[in-house]
Amino acid sequence: MRNDLKAFYGMLKPLDQYIRFGFFTGVTKFSKVSVFSDLNNLDDITMWDAFSTVCGITEDEIRSSLDKEISIMAEKFGISKEDCYAKLKNYYDGYHFTPYATGVYNPFSLLTALKRKTFGSYWFETGTPYFLVEVMKSNDYMLENLDNESSTADLLGSLDSIQQTPIPLLFQSGYLSICGYDERFETFRLDFPNKEVEEGFTKYLVPYYSPIKKESTAFYINNFVQEIETGQPEAFIKRLESLFADGKYQIIGDEEKYFHNAVYIIFKLLGFYVDVEYVTSDGRIDLLMKTKDYIYILEFKINESAEAALKQIEDKQYVKPFELDYRDLYKIGVNFSTKTRRIDRWKIE
Repeated sequence: MRNDLKAFYGMLKPLDQYIRFGFFTGVTKFSKVSVFSDLNNLDDITMWDAFSTVCGITEDEIRSSLDKEISIMAEKFGISKEDCYAKLKNYYDGYHFTPYATGVYNPFSLLTALKRKTFGSYWFETGTPYFLVEVMKSNDYMLENLDNESSTADLLGSLDSIQQTPIPLLFQSGYLSICGYDERFETFRLDFPNKEVEEGFTKYLVPYYSPIKKESTAFYINNFVQEIETGQPEAFIKRLESLFADGKYQIIGDEEKYFHNAVYIIFKLLGFYVDVEYVTSDGRIDLLMKTKDYIYILEFKINESAEAALKQIEDKQYVKPFELDYRDLYKIGVNFSTKTRRIDRWKIE
């Protein structure tokens, strides 16, 4: 494919006098050396401030050109126009291609939402990121990094490092976007651009990184949420235990990484319905879930014990910030065995 593209672009080289402006775009980049060697006078504008809004819709453009459509959609949902703007921003805004660029909305998703007058994950209807998932798995990428990834400009603009990291693909294909910049170290902070991408990508990853099958995702999440919101920690943990007890599920690679990724993706998905916070350090996952009436503090151990997990909750005083909280609080310790590849013990206090 590279050879064919090289020949195609090479034919444009002697036609410079007839071309005033040429714009090439696509999902990901090819190295200029391998494809554009016969067309070597190109400017890469991917991370160029002057062109940062060329492939999206800005907030100002929406308000000046689509205000009437926003009003109609707001009326349908019985909310104010400003609330409708805020919800559309949460779902479809957030793409930044340089540190200080104006954020842009996904044009396809925004216009589809206004056309259908429904908030949805329309971007995922245009294709599935199967190849990207294969790259992530082949690199043993830890999913928890998706929430706070960092990178340099050279890495973001390169595909040469695809064998070591999926970050360039995640950025170039729109699953991660720039959300911050450290001038001192010249590094970018990356995160999901918006709710549509975050929720859609998370749901897509579930069957690849957890025992939950694609067709069962909604069933499990619905039951998990009901048990959490009604104060049934034992039922919730038993359901989680039963997932990992499925002997038919084949774990490929390191069992410890598998467990971390599976727990992350399950609770990431729960986070769209329940207030969930994750704190990860030294290979351990601490998890906090909050509802209107309950607080759950979970500590996960690997090849240790549920008692050791509860002891860490006590020793590190995870409960202290909630001593005056009116809600019922549960402390839950869970141990995962890499030998049996399942949760072998859990304890609730």
